[in-house]
Amino acid sequence: MTHSSIQNNPTTDPFAGGISEFAQRLRNGDMTAISATDYCLSRIKHYNDRLGAFVYVDEAGARATAHAIDALLDNGTDLGPLMGVPIGIKDLFAVVGMPVTNGSLHPTADLSGTEGTIVKRLKQAGAIVLGKTATVEFALGATGINEACGTPWNPHDATEPRIPGGSSSGSAVATAAGMCAFALGTDTGGSVRIPACMNALTGHKTTHGRWPVDGVFPLSPTLDSIGPICRSVEDARLIHQAMMREVVPATAPLRALTFGIPTGYFFDELDEDVRHTFDQAVSLLGEAGVQFVDIALPEAVERETLFPAIVPAELLSTLTVDGFHSAKASMDSVTRARAEAGLGLEAVDYLIARKRQAALVPLIQQRLTAVDAWVAPTCPFTPMTLASLQDPAMAARSLQASRNTQPGNLFGECSVSLPIGHLGATLPTGFQLSCAPGQDARLLSIANAVQQCIGQPPLPNLSGFDSTA
Repeated sequence: MTHSSIQNNPTTDPFAGGISEFAQRLRNGDMTAISATDYCLSRIKHYNDRLGAFVYVDEAGARATAHAIDALLDNGTDLGPLMGVPIGIKDLFAVVGMPVTNGSLHPTADLSGTEGTIVKRLKQAGAIVLGKTATVEFALGATGINEACGTPWNPHDATEPRIPGGSSSGSAVATAAGMCAFALGTDTGGSVRIPACMNALTGHKTTHGRWPVDGVFPLSPTLDSIGPICRSVEDARLIHQAMMREVVPATAPLRALTFGIPTGYFFDELDEDVRHTFDQAVSLLGEAGVQFVDIALPEAVERETLFPAIVPAELLSTLTVDGFHSAKASMDSVTRARAEAGLGLEAVDYLIARKRQAALVPLIQQRLTAVDAWVAPTCPFTPMTLASLQDPAMAARSLQASRNTQPGNLFGECSVSLPIGHLGATLPTGFQLSCAPGQDARLLSIANAVQQCIGQPPLPNLSGFDSTA
């Protein structure tokens, strides 16, 4: 009997034990790529109409690739730990044979270019692309709301829709719903970490420039980065290792680590559950031997002036002014307002902001040399209901989803968001760790040790989303 003829239970989650366990089962003959792919496709068919995570599914292509992967294994070809792993790709990336909308009704596929380095590397590693996941229009939004093309439903509440976090909203919802093993996102001001936080997942924001961004719609070349939204840090570690072809140590010893906790800004106006779960995580890590020290990051507040001076101008340079005016009638209202603000920006103000952002990178890293990482809550609040955003005060607060994540982009750092809602919250919350630029391998080793110490929640139970429910 060949490997590809093995029959598996399609109702059993092939990634319940993580990518590493799946890889072992695949090679032991206990699992096949086609059965894992069919499992994910069945989840998409059953839940996507309600959740809206995928905007395009290539069922035929995914199944053909899975059969080819099984044939390669039968012939003794091993492409590595991502071989046979079904994934989602944010609809900001160009993928051969798939449409790209960038979350907009206005045609902009040409602005994403042709399939880029990271998607090619994933395919070369044997990952199976299931399709494209929903995004906030042009990735310019932290709540996950897209008035133009639809907002994915956060799977942590089946009774009423809550914000999924953005801009990589569909990637997070798809991963949390078990529709894929992991999904790619982008992060310009928190767009990997925020949806990971809001969906109780792990999100890795890679160092700016560390993962190539060719073939991805350029929101802000100064700040754009990409990374995976995963079930665990261990999965993120394997993905980074495969993409960068470098060894990432499994864990770092907690007793040898010192974490900095910023005073002030990152802890202003937190939901009670957010503060409680963060404190619980700190307590557990302290008991495990981590040392905590106060640090000063007063430059974090500069996100409020630097982002509006950099991002809208760079988006408009991508769309062109004429292109923006052609698109704005059908655009999401928040995206439109933020982009439109760039029309009145003086060139000198943009250049001053760029110069200041570049200066922040070495300044912050010099100040943080005494700590291994700095930590803070990922988002200041738990996922709000969409209905609550009819209240102007709540709508304004929702736009602060990125207040704790944007500083890391300005500082050029790599960051990880870990789920900690299981430590005492009723909805997802996140624990953010950040390290110096280029220290992604070190960060993932530290974050893996942290996650092993504080634990992680299971994926949400989707029984409330069943068609008969």
